[in-house]
Amino acid sequence: QRELTQKKTFTSWINSILAKHTPPSVISDLYTDIQQGHLLLDLLEVLSGQHLPREKGFNTFQCRSNIENALTFLKSRSLKLINIHVADIIEGKPSIVLGLIWTIIFHFHIEELARTLACAYNQPSLDCSSAVDSSPKASRSAKKSAKIKERWKISATKALLLWAKEQCSLHGSINVTDFKSSWRSGLPFLAIIQTLRPGLVDLEKAKARSNKENLKEAFRIAEQELNIPRLLEPEDVDIMNPDEKSIMTYVAQFLQYSRNLPECEEDMQEKVREAMSWLAAQEKKLAKLLIDTENETYYQKCKEMMSFMEAFNQEKKPFLPVLSSKTSGAEQSEGQQQMREEWDKLISQINKWKAKLDQMLPSPLDSIEAWLQEVEHLQAEDLPDLQDPFKAMLVFREIIVIFKGLMDCFDSHLDTLQSFKNEDEKSTPLVLPEKLEEMKRRL
Repeated sequence: QRELTQKKTFTSWINSILAKHTPPSVISDLYTDIQQGHLLLDLLEVLSGQHLPREKGFNTFQCRSNIENALTFLKSRSLKLINIHVADIIEGKPSIVLGLIWTIIFHFHIEELARTLACAYNQPSLDCSSAVDSSPKASRSAKKSAKIKERWKISATKALLLWAKEQCSLHGSINVTDFKSSWRSGLPFLAIIQTLRPGLVDLEKAKARSNKENLKEAFRIAEQELNIPRLLEPEDVDIMNPDEKSIMTYVAQFLQYSRNLPECEEDMQEKVREAMSWLAAQEKKLAKLLIDTENETYYQKCKEMMSFMEAFNQEKKPFLPVLSSKTSGAEQSEGQQQMREEWDKLISQINKWKAKLDQMLPSPLDSIEAWLQEVEHLQAEDLPDLQDPFKAMLVFREIIVIFKGLMDCFDSHLDTLQSFKNEDEKSTPLVLPEKLEEMKRRL
C-alpha cells in the first residue's frame, strides 16, 4: 500500500515539474518510463535550471548512459545515493526507483524550501551541506559532511513541520505533531489554506464533516484556487498510518505557494537594499582579487578563484529569493531593475575571469581546453528547424563533417591529458587537480 501511494504521489509531483520542461513531457508509469533516462534528465534540468548532457537515442547503451549522467549530476550536488545503481533503475525496481525520486524531492523541493525557514526556526544552516564542495578538503571531510547532512535532514523535516504547526495554530485547536496521522482529519490542510487565502474555507463547518469530506474539499480548493497539483486522494490519508513522504511532498507545495505570495513593498525594498550592498561588496572583492593576483602563477590564480567562488556561492544563498524574483520587468521597481543589472554585471565579470584563466592554461592543456569548448558548443547547438528535408540533410551533413574533423583530435588529446605531468622542475603543481579531473570528465 505504501509503495502504491508513493508511486502515485511521486508520479503526480514529477508530472507537475515536467509540465515546465521545453518541450513538456509526462510520465505514465514511473517504473517503466524512468528506464530510458530521458524523463529523469528532463526532471533534473527543470529543477536545477541546468542543461545536462544526454544521448538522444533509446537503445540500451544510450539509456544506460543517460541514467549514469543523471546519477553523476546528483552526486556532484553532494547527494548520497545509497544502493541506487544504474542496473536497478533500468530494471525498474520499485524500491530503488522510489528511493531515487524521494532523494530528488527531498533535496530540490523540501530542503530548498526549508532553507528559507532555517533562520526563523533556528535550524542549522543548510549552507554547510547542500552546496557543491569542490575544495581539496572535500574528500577528507566526507564523513563529517555526511553527518552534517543527516542532521540537516532531520532539521529540514522539523522546519517544515514547525511551519505547518504555525499555520494551523492560528485556528484554535488544530494541531499537527507529525506527517502521518495528524493529517487524517483533513483539518490541517484546510487550516493552512485558510491562513494562506482567508475566506476560502469554513473551518467550523469542516469540524462537523467526515475526514474524507474534508480531505476531498481541501484537495479540491488547493487545486482550483491555489493551483497546487493534487498529489493525494482522501483514501491515501484517511488510514491508520498514512505515508509520511507523500504527505511531506504535498505539504511542501503549500510552503512553496506561501513563498510566491507577493511581499509588501517595504519588505521587498529592504531586501533589495541588502542585496545591492552585498553585490557592491562582492564586486570590490573581485576587483581587489584581480589586482592582488596579477603577478601570481596560474596555479595560485586558480586557487584564489576557487576560494572566492566557494565563499561567493555560500554568501549568495540568503539573497537568492530576491535575486531570482519572478516579477516581470514591467512590474519591477527601479531598485529591483538596478539590482538585476548589478547581478548580471557581476556574473559576467566572474565568467570573463574564468574564461581568461582557461586561456592561461599551460601548454598543451590550453589547446585541449579550446578544443573541448568547441566540441561542447557544437553539441549544445540545436539543429535549425528547416521545413525542407533536403536543406535539413545538407545542414546536418555539414555539422557531421565539422564534428568528425574535431573528433580526429580526440585520441591524441586523451593521451596528452592522461600523461600530463602536473608539476614543474621544482615539483610545484602547474594546475589544480580539480581542473584536470574536470577536463578528463568532459573529454
